[in-house]
Order: sequence, then C-alpha cells, then structure tokens
Amino acid sequence: MKWLFWSAVVLIAYTYAGYPLWLWLRRSLRPWPIQKGVIEPFVSVVMVVRNEEKVLAMKLDNLLGLDYPQARLQVVVVSDGSTDDTEAILHSYARDPRVQVVLNQLSRGKAAGLNDALRVVQGEIIVFTDARQTLEAGALKALLDDFADPAVGCASGELMLGDPNSGEAAQGMGMYWRLEKKVRELESASGSVVGATGALYAARRESIVPIPAEILLDDVLIPMNVVRSGKRVVFEPEARAWDVAHQGNEREFARKVRTLSGNYQLLQLAPWLLRSENPIRFEFISHKLLRLVVPLALVVALFACAFIAQPFYRALLVAQLAFYVLSLLAMTQVKLGPIARIVDAAFTFVVLNTAALVAFANFVTGRKAVWSR
Repeated sequence: MKWLFWSAVVLIAYTYAGYPLWLWLRRSLRPWPIQKGVIEPFVSVVMVVRNEEKVLAMKLDNLLGLDYPQARLQVVVVSDGSTDDTEAILHSYARDPRVQVVLNQLSRGKAAGLNDALRVVQGEIIVFTDARQTLEAGALKALLDDFADPAVGCASGELMLGDPNSGEAAQGMGMYWRLEKKVRELESASGSVVGATGALYAARRESIVPIPAEILLDDVLIPMNVVRSGKRVVFEPEARAWDVAHQGNEREFARKVRTLSGNYQLLQLAPWLLRSENPIRFEFISHKLLRLVVPLALVVALFACAFIAQPFYRALLVAQLAFYVLSLLAMTQVKLGPIARIVDAAFTFVVLNTAALVAFANFVTGRKAVWSR
C-alpha cells in the first residue's frame, strides 16, 4: 500500500510542480526567444457562432475597430444553424466589404463551421476567436509581430478572466487560469506551447490542415499540427482577450468536462500525438494527459492511507479529508475572512478533478460531449 500511495503522490507532484519546474530549468538553460518584428500581412479573422444575438454586434464592432490596417483585414463569420436574430445581425454587417458571412441552416458543430470558413479565407495569417470575448485594440498587432519570426507557425493570445478596468479575478477559475498561463509561458520560452487559447490564436494559412468534423479541441489540434509541420507554437501575453471570470458553477463545470473529454477524443482522432512524429510528445503527455490521471491518483492516495495502520499515514488521511471538507465550505454562505482564498482554491482544485473523472466516465461509456454556444 505504501508504494501505491507514494506513486500517486509523485504523479500528482510532478503534474502540478515537477513539470513546471522542468520547464523553468529548460528556459534557464536553453532559452528560445521569439524574433519579433513589425509586419502587416493580409489577415482573415474567423469565427463560428450559434445563437449569439446578445453579443455578436458588440464582437463584430470590436473586431472591425482593432488597431490594424483595415484594407488588410477580412472577417469571416459562419452561422452554425442559428435560430435567433444572429443571421439578421450578420446580414447587416455583411454590407461592410471586410465582412464575409457563411450561413449554414443546419447545425453541424464548430469544427465543420471552421472548415467552411477556411474555404473562403484570403489571409496569409488566419486568426481564430470566439464571440463572447473582447479583444484589446492592440491584440491583433501583438499577435502578428510574432510571425516575423519564420520559425513561428502559430501564436496564442492570452485570455484574461475579469474586467479590463479592474483587472483579473483572484478567485476560482481565475487563479487556476493564471497557473495554466504560467505553464504556457514557460513552454513558449524554450520550445512550443501544447495548444492555444481558443479565445484568440493565429496560424499561418499553409500550416492549417482540414479539421475532423467532430473535434472538440480545435485550439489544440490545429497548433499540434503546426508543430508536426516543423514550426513553433508560441504564447504572446501582449495579445489579450477578456472574458467574465465566472459564468456560474454549472456552466463552468460543463465547460471543463467538455474540454477534458476533448483530450480523450484527441487520442482517438490523432493517435500520432503519442508517436515520435509529435515533436513535443513529452510536453503533450505532461501537460495534457497526466491531468486526466490525477483524479485517479487522488483516490488511490486517499484509500491507500486508510489501509496503512501507522500514525504518519493516518495523519495524512486526516489531512486529505480536511482538504476536501475545506473545499465544501466554498458552497456555503459563511463569511470565511482570511481563509476565503484558500477555500476557493481548494474548491476549484476539487471541481476540476471531479470534471476529469466525469470526462473519464464519458470516455469509458462512449458518451460524447458536443460543442455548444
């Protein structure tokens, strides 16, 4: 039982601390800076929407108002079977010669919509974004500066959770997301990032291959194919997109389950990710796959301690149970004062790993997660 416990502890520790430490050492010993420059290629911004009448006009105004030469900008929007006023809004914006609209009457999913958009894009660089997030005025320029480096094939922006005026949120998913961004920053500083930020990323047109129609994580598969082609995927913190910090526990949980389910789907649709033809196979396993195993390691660590009749392991059992009880306090209305942030972090950790367990159950039972607005 002891070896089971310590194996689980090592796996958990490596996933959340060992891998970032290895990246930090790699950056210190073998940095790979981006050779930035000012370039202004023709750019196509691509977006797939479904029933986004509440935010679509605002997002289109945001895109058309970016600090970038308007004669070198194309915005391609695909409506994926929208049933609200989305199509009417798109018709009104299609009067602008910069905007091209594709109206699909049947909903076929985001990936199919992206393939439709890629058939009509004209840009050298394709920028992917979603309807909900707001891009900072200089985000596009900051992203494109990275493509002055011929080794760069894909550049990911930074998703900011919070309000542009007051800054990023400190609690919940905001705290988790800052940790995730640090890992991406370290990956980029000495190699390639595993995936990109779906809210804002860009790739060279020649590096983009057709996307499987059922894929959930286009923002992972597209960048990984770029790496497979011999180019780098980098993280650009100056290209910022803003989103609300918390959209409700139920919606956040469903989104995380979908994302983690997408990792299992990637292994089915792109098995080459685990073969030598993936230049960053080690990083992919460490960053993406081990997080799917952590929930099982947590369960093993808990039950292993319960079966070891020694004071040290009993104390560890109590500590683990106390941590899970602490996480439940976040669901109460009690004012927690100075420990509120600790409780919130514990709750976020438990929720994320519970989502990973649900994703695993979906994978085993064959239940599919689907793209939704």
